[in-house]
Amino acid sequence: MRNLKRRLLPLLALLVLFMAMTTTAFGYDPTQEAGTKMIECPDCGSSTACMECFGLDEACESCGGENRCATCQGSGYVESPSRFYNTAWALLPPVIAIALALITKEVYSSLFLGIVVGGALYANFGFEGTVLHVFSDGVVSVLSDSYNVGILTFLVILGTMVCLMNKAGGSAAFGRWAQTHIKNRVGAQLATVLLGCLIFVDDYFNCLTVGSVMRPVTDKYKVSRAKLAYLIDATAAPICIIAPISSWAAAVAAFAEDGQGLNLFIRAIPFNFYAILTVVMMVGMVMMKSEFGLMRIHEDNAKTNGDLFSGKNPYAQMDEDVAEDKGTVLDLVLPIVVLVAFCVIGMIYSGGFFSGAGFVEAFSNSDASVGLMLGSAFALAFTFLYYFLRKSMTFREMMSTIPEGFKAMVPAILILTFAWSLKAMTDSLGAKYFVRDFVQQSAAGMQMFLPAIVFLIGCLLAFATGTSWGTFGMLIPIVQNVFSMDNPLAIVCISACMAGAVCGDHCSPISDTTIMASAGAQCDHVNHVSTQLPYAITAAAVSFVSYIIAGFVPNAFIALPVAVALMLAALFVIKTVTAKKA
Repeated sequence: MRNLKRRLLPLLALLVLFMAMTTTAFGYDPTQEAGTKMIECPDCGSSTACMECFGLDEACESCGGENRCATCQGSGYVESPSRFYNTAWALLPPVIAIALALITKEVYSSLFLGIVVGGALYANFGFEGTVLHVFSDGVVSVLSDSYNVGILTFLVILGTMVCLMNKAGGSAAFGRWAQTHIKNRVGAQLATVLLGCLIFVDDYFNCLTVGSVMRPVTDKYKVSRAKLAYLIDATAAPICIIAPISSWAAAVAAFAEDGQGLNLFIRAIPFNFYAILTVVMMVGMVMMKSEFGLMRIHEDNAKTNGDLFSGKNPYAQMDEDVAEDKGTVLDLVLPIVVLVAFCVIGMIYSGGFFSGAGFVEAFSNSDASVGLMLGSAFALAFTFLYYFLRKSMTFREMMSTIPEGFKAMVPAILILTFAWSLKAMTDSLGAKYFVRDFVQQSAAGMQMFLPAIVFLIGCLLAFATGTSWGTFGMLIPIVQNVFSMDNPLAIVCISACMAGAVCGDHCSPISDTTIMASAGAQCDHVNHVSTQLPYAITAAAVSFVSYIIAGFVPNAFIALPVAVALMLAALFVIKTVTAKKA
């Protein structure tokens, strides 16, 4: 018996040590509690082990010989240093940034002030803590993130390719070709919508590619850059969120629990009212030749005065004089086709397609940052070689487009960096936990209205944080906890999560997709936001009413036709009222 005890004691000691080191896997997670003030320990990252000896050295001075993190005492969690954590104050920084951007029409200082407010709240208004949090945990942290760096690299390469196509005369040649095949402004806008719908792989790629291809055409027919930016933005995220083979479908599949993400995504498509109604509204406005709000002013300026910008053009450095007879349509089309092909290959490569994974599985597991970066790099190499063999320009001229492409994308890069930093501030203040608790409290006793409530919360959260993926990544698991997936309302609410996220993302000045659409159209960012907002709010209002109807009649064959009819009726009323005012 004594020998048995001697053998069991070391085994028990090892078991206790293992359990202590894996508290987060087997133990209690305090961040799941409503009103939580707990965050993952910054010194051990919730692993609970001492990061000096990794729980293996009993004589380690850092952990006092107890083999556990000295900061959290082996719990994996510590209390947030901010007294504003997980409160409504966590949403104040983006609200300030957005309000200032819309009021002052100046986006850089507005975003930076929002970041500073976030840093001050986190540091309880201490000067040193605010400065360190803004720069170390904000700007430097987001620029050190590999995903963000990949997106910035993709931006610079796209800017270089646009400069190359301009210098080679491809853009001018495409404009000449379009003049003979596209006869009017309606055709130019519908062609933009069609191209945006065809490029559904990724919203970043959609924004920049559609802008590069269609700018010469829309400029030829005096479509304002603000309208072009709206058409690009409205066929980016809204199309990606209803396309089963896209980076967005992969994100939803990753956020959903129990491995049923792709199935949920497909079942939710008919209830994704905002995405579908945005496309209906966009095509309807083009066909009716009707505009309202600030967009009408921009369109009138473009049609009557030829002023495409109605203000400043931050991308003026990209405009170059190219000989009218230089280049062919192929000089623009071929690099774009190759870019699409290589980016698709890059996406499935990052998802393990060439390691044995199936095509759909590879897309579900893809990393958009890696895929787009690698795909665009190979496409750029092809474009250099193609123009060199065509003798479209000299080697020195081609190399000069690299810094030019970088300079052209500086406005987008700056706004993206500040937007990511602002998101880092809201994350550090526990905004997602505040919203989570609010949604769970709202669910009680209001199940029929829950789709509309979830949609509204998704809109507000995505608008304030500028992230659609983070929004539905937060809301989808909550809905899955509220409903059984056998309940028809569950699918409606899942769709409301995605629709609300896309709507808020579409409206928000700090959304990366909105920023990309401005860059793709080479439109002033504040002009794009202010002209697009009335359109997006109109589609959101009809979607909200549609989700109320779907809450009582969760049948896509009834709810979707009613939603489309409501949207068309709203467009007819808007056209009538606008015509009377005119």
